Amino acid sequence: MDVAFDAQPRERFLPRAVVGDAGRDGPLDIGHGQTNSQPRTVRAMLELLDVRPGQRVLDVGAGSGWSTALLAELTGSGGVVVGVERVPALVRWASAAVGAAGVPWAEVRRAREGVLGLPGEPPFHRVLVSAMARTLPRPLLRQLVPGGVLVVPVDGRMLRVVRPAAPDADPEDAQVTEHGTYRFVPLVTD
Repeated sequence: MDVAFDAQPRERFLPRAVVGDAGRDGPLDIGHGQTNSQPRTVRAMLELLDVRPGQRVLDVGAGSGWSTALLAELTGSGGVVVGVERVPALVRWASAAVGAAGVPWAEVRRAREGVLGLPGEPPFHRVLVSAMARTLPRPLLRQLVPGGVLVVPVDGRMLRVVRPAAPDADPEDAQVTEHGTYRFVPLVTD
């Protein structure tokens, strides 16, 4: 994990106005009502996600692109990481930052209006959500491979959700565990 954080320093993904605060363990304003999450929180979420080399990973609420680049370090060049973001200006910023990060197997795309995640694409091994949902975002469960993992803050609690491993199992029968309380900007689902 330390290797990923060393390879993708936070300051490369921050607006000039807050770059001097990159070492502070707190959320930083990146504009448009969004934040770059505090490093301790990002580390905890990545540990819960347990990304493996070669996996396909979806990063919902990519923001500045930092988490997308960190995920790309964890998957390695055999993986695929796709960040989605709703705010057009942040999509441009994050795309440029991830493009300059030396991880060409990662990209940031604009989220489609009214669509959560990337349904219709090949399923993902891991899904990270960096915004607070009111309820478990069930559409993301169906975007996981059997046995895949979703990490998402829901109503103040960090959840780790594991889709059942059996290919014919109902994704709704996922195993959900709680891992502490957190605050995030709201997840926009419509």
